[in-house]
Amino acid sequence: MLRLLRLLLLLLLPPPGSPEPSQPPGLASLSPGAPPQAPDLLYADGLRAYSAGAWAPAVALLREALRSREVLGRTRRDCGASCAAEPDAALPAQLLGAPQPASGPRAWEPLLLRATLRRAECLTQCAARRLGPGGAARFRMGSALRDVFRRREPYNYLQRAYYQLKKLDLAASAAHTFFVANPTHLQMREDMAKYRRMSGIRPQSFQDLVTPPYWAAYDSGLELLEQQDVALALAKLEEALQGSLAHVESCRAGCEGPEEQQPAEEEEEEGSQGALYEAIAGHWIRVLQCRQHCVADTATRPGRSFPVPDFIPSQLRRMHEAYAQVGNLSKAMENVLSVLLFYPEDEAAKKALNQYQTELGEPRPGLGPREDIQRFILRSLGEKRQLYYAMEHLGTSFKDPDSWTPSALIPEALREKLREDQEARPWDHEPPQPKSLPYWKDVLLLEGVTLTQDAQQLNGSERAVLDGLLTPAECGVLLQLAKDAAEAGARSGYRGRRSPHSPHERFEGLTVLKAAQLARAGTVGRPGAKLLLEVSERVRTLTQAYFSPERPLHLSFTHLVCRSAIEGEQEQRMDLSHPVHADNCVLDPDTGECWREPPAYTYRDYSGLLYLNDDFKGGDLFFTQPNALTVTAQVRPRCGRLVAFSSGGENPHGVWAVTRGRRCALALWHTWAPEHRELEWAEAKELLQEEEEEEEEEEEEVLSRDPSPEPPSHKLQRVQDKAGRLLRVREEL
Repeated sequence: MLRLLRLLLLLLLPPPGSPEPSQPPGLASLSPGAPPQAPDLLYADGLRAYSAGAWAPAVALLREALRSREVLGRTRRDCGASCAAEPDAALPAQLLGAPQPASGPRAWEPLLLRATLRRAECLTQCAARRLGPGGAARFRMGSALRDVFRRREPYNYLQRAYYQLKKLDLAASAAHTFFVANPTHLQMREDMAKYRRMSGIRPQSFQDLVTPPYWAAYDSGLELLEQQDVALALAKLEEALQGSLAHVESCRAGCEGPEEQQPAEEEEEEGSQGALYEAIAGHWIRVLQCRQHCVADTATRPGRSFPVPDFIPSQLRRMHEAYAQVGNLSKAMENVLSVLLFYPEDEAAKKALNQYQTELGEPRPGLGPREDIQRFILRSLGEKRQLYYAMEHLGTSFKDPDSWTPSALIPEALREKLREDQEARPWDHEPPQPKSLPYWKDVLLLEGVTLTQDAQQLNGSERAVLDGLLTPAECGVLLQLAKDAAEAGARSGYRGRRSPHSPHERFEGLTVLKAAQLARAGTVGRPGAKLLLEVSERVRTLTQAYFSPERPLHLSFTHLVCRSAIEGEQEQRMDLSHPVHADNCVLDPDTGECWREPPAYTYRDYSGLLYLNDDFKGGDLFFTQPNALTVTAQVRPRCGRLVAFSSGGENPHGVWAVTRGRRCALALWHTWAPEHRELEWAEAKELLQEEEEEEEEEEEEVLSRDPSPEPPSHKLQRVQDKAGRLLRVREEL
């Protein structure tokens, strides 16, 4: 127990030489002597002013909310650092390893409590001096409001208020700041395109006011490495590493704040806080859990929910290789030894270390790992020991954010369970492997469809191009359906006339339910709405047969989409009709990762695009590598052509700009999860069947009065093969 407390209290002290946390850019400091106000109240007042159209007061209140929140965080960091250095707050010598006094084994207890009380007194007085009476305790914010600030919601309101005040440069800065953290926000994407078209806005106005500067240094370093400018890259990579470590320290300081304990208070279990030591242990465990999560917080880009894997070790790997390239072998050894602190058995690092030692010649006794990394790892391992101890003996939970944690550190009783949890993570699963081409030939012949290109010919996996799913007459029926619906003003899926993906195109979308409703109202032809349903099921059946014969697929969304080039806006156009993306994960081109997390439609498993025409310029579908830049395959639309592929990060894709004409296609997404099946599809089918039954009743009534012969049916004929499966007999022109 004494050993555990010794470790616990040692970790309370900041490591010597820790980097100072940097102040986030873009936030003006408060006037000297002016204490901040409660950010939650300021934010609420700002929203009230915004709703009332009082734009100037709304801007002032929202800016003050952001500044006050930053001042609170900076105060906590500064007070924590200064109070840790107070001599009266020093830890008892017994806890630091000195021999036990003769007075008894628990003589350290009053010394510990005295040091704790002195530290608390110092923190309280420091916060009161800087924040006013009550200190930080009167500025608590609930978890919901903390999420609002994390999502940068104030900047969304700020950009609109600035726009109303005609302060366009400030509006563009606020919009860009919000958009960086919310890259899939469609309305903000439209707003950003609008700002970029405005001639009065300077390019430098599109700046991120919140993202820590180490991300810019990190990205610049990677870009310079790709350009083989190693010397400049090293300076940026060093800046990124120091900034990353500083951000970790800043985050850790925030873990001791009162609001970090609110979730535990809000979820108070059975009204019991436990006795003295249980309460202390519970509070301390929450602080440690928060501190451990700071590494993942630092490695998570704005707008992402998962961190860049191995963020700090990966920086060290790049740095030791870069130092070796410029001939600085001492620095190369320092960084590769730091990598080995994380991964002692890393073969590539050990090989590089041997190479550097050979090239240096005689041993260099002073060479060792980076001191900042040594401190980082020793502190982290000490915290992990305590958390795993609490997990094993106190029944607490802990999700280790690091893959480098030594297995020997984890209690044996926990290793098997943690291994099972690790294997169950959905983003670690590899996509299923496609079957061989001969397997599909019989399936395709049954439908009268030809396989034009398979995954190998498309330079990827789980991709296929199939022709013959529609006749020209069927394409014409669906094109007319889209045209009639658009003329009736029935755009569904997106607001407004311009495309959400490009300001140079118009976008029209029609869902199956909207088509059925319009057909019921007589606005569009019923054959088109009925064919839309039939074709979507046709595509689903074929996609399941091709990719997932052992597991049923369900339609999750069906959308008849047309993109039209806007005349007069196509010269020197540089954007895409649809930017490169993946359908069930958030693609990060910088790292090549694709995060299967909201706001992506994570339940989508397979995608399909069934084209209706080719009388337009541009608009080809293309696949890329995960960097979203290197094109691996391109497909030209034509009537009846289906491009089907798995929806994950293995198939990033986009659409070249439509520069003339109108491009129409049926977009379909399929899912293995029955709970995510398209309910509107069944509703649309029921609606059309009701109308058909009503018409049949009317026909029977007419036939009862007029016994003339029944006219031939113009419906598509269906026959069955020997196995009883339906085959479609195509119309002949």
